[in-house]
Amino acid sequence: MLDYVIPVCLVFMGMALSLTVARLIKGPDMPDRILALDTLYINAIALLVLFGIWLSSDLYFEAALLIAVMGFIGTVAVTKYLLRGDIIE
Repeated sequence: MLDYVIPVCLVFMGMALSLTVARLIKGPDMPDRILALDTLYINAIALLVLFGIWLSSDLYFEAALLIAVMGFIGTVAVTKYLLRGDIIE
């Protein structure tokens, strides 16, 4: 059963990733683009975890963890820049 469900979920996550990229490019203002960037890395994490389950590999879970940490730091840095105009005080 899992052999059929995971490829379907991979296709849906790929579509979600492409829609998020469209929002990132088209976003009317900067907060929408920041939210799209945040959603983009969450979708990438889900895609990597699904792919890791499909291939039964632990390497993809470690890559997903690294993307999660870097995505969080990137979101904090961009919002701090928008609020204060400087990242490092």
